[in-house]
Amino acid sequence: MIDINNIKRIYFLGIGGIGMSALARYFNQHGAIVSGYDKTPTTLTDTLIQEGMHITFEANLDTLDKQTDLVVYTPAIPINHEQLNWYLQNDYTVLKRAQVLGMVANSMFNISIAGSHGKTSTSSITAHILKTAQKNVAAFLGGICINYNSNFINGNEIAVAEADEFDRSFLNLNPNIALITSVDTDHLDIYGNLEAIELSFQQFCEKIKSNGILITHKNVPQKIINKNVQHFSYSLADTSADYYTQNLSIENGTYTFDVVHPNGIIKNIVSHYGGKHNIENAVGAIAIAINIGVSEDAIKNAVSTFKGVKRRFEKHLSNEKFIYIDDYAHHPRELDATINAVKEAYPNKKLTVVFQPHLFSRTKDLYQEFAASLSKADEVILLDIYPARELPIEGVSSKLILDEITIQQKSITSLENVIDVLSSKNDIEILLTVGAGNIDTQTEKIKQLLEQKSKHQAE
Repeated sequence: MIDINNIKRIYFLGIGGIGMSALARYFNQHGAIVSGYDKTPTTLTDTLIQEGMHITFEANLDTLDKQTDLVVYTPAIPINHEQLNWYLQNDYTVLKRAQVLGMVANSMFNISIAGSHGKTSTSSITAHILKTAQKNVAAFLGGICINYNSNFINGNEIAVAEADEFDRSFLNLNPNIALITSVDTDHLDIYGNLEAIELSFQQFCEKIKSNGILITHKNVPQKIINKNVQHFSYSLADTSADYYTQNLSIENGTYTFDVVHPNGIIKNIVSHYGGKHNIENAVGAIAIAINIGVSEDAIKNAVSTFKGVKRRFEKHLSNEKFIYIDDYAHHPRELDATINAVKEAYPNKKLTVVFQPHLFSRTKDLYQEFAASLSKADEVILLDIYPARELPIEGVSSKLILDEITIQQKSITSLENVIDVLSSKNDIEILLTVGAGNIDTQTEKIKQLLEQKSKHQAE
């Protein structure tokens, strides 16, 4: 197997992906010549180019690096991709992103964070706590952490890696500490059923090093837990867990709470990062920090200064007229958590949700659950399904969800028309845009629209 420390040149197929770009940044900052391909330019690829990487958006053989030591690709790259096949046919070392992440993270003290929901926020909070505590941490995150304006933090002693169950990627990791936030029905196109998902998480638990630690949310099924390593549980408020909160209060979107742990209690922790689900994620991160000896003061300082992750309960506008929040939620449980968090913080305001379903297969499997979550809003505007890696499925559209939503104010529009639809509404108070597709391409326009509405109403 290739020695990652000897890589001088590396080529990424799908370099603009959130997981791929974190790895690209790692190699770039460790002195390798980094280049790659992606289908379309984005803000992220623009930033990578500014950081010194060469990126092409043409999938032909003239633009690839023929001197590269290693080629890394993502499952989003089609199997008939011209560059991928040229590298394979010419005997280059070609590895999946998950394999390379495993090689990098396993070369350090490995903290891997898995789960159907909450991975990115929990990983980001964990990395921020360790960085604040002046640990030499490298973090590979599935979102842009606002504190660092990046999905990567550079270091070489401790790795914080997001352990993705998609395509069983996380089985390439051998953690010293593993944390599991949740085990839920998702990626049924890969797994088929919940039993197969649970088996995969059980296999992940078995990858923990023999003297390692497993930390799981209290709701994670017992059958997946590795009984041969030290195990702790955490929860927001379940007092039978090893780590949990008490005296939790919220005022103007700021949370104050204590964390009870096996050796005592940390009092008066303050978080400005919204939603009880994110406080629970912070409890998991605090459990990791305590287990590697981070001080109480460093933990409190880090949690209070954590600004969150882009597209994870990200507040774009908050004035007397409007509140606008954008979130990556793309599973019914995530939608539940996000909608509940908004209603909890702003109980007396009308909530309008714009939701873009992600994947035909996920919509087909979970449309009733999506509808149940969305019915908690006051108004729902559905966008067309974002296909990502999938081809359409006959009979599957956003209308499946629409027909099951129980509130009266509900409609469907396209991404292109959503600004026009919102501009025609005079009863918006809180707007929440959600989805994992390209709905975020409209956030700046939506913010500008609401700012204009604020001015008009003030005149």
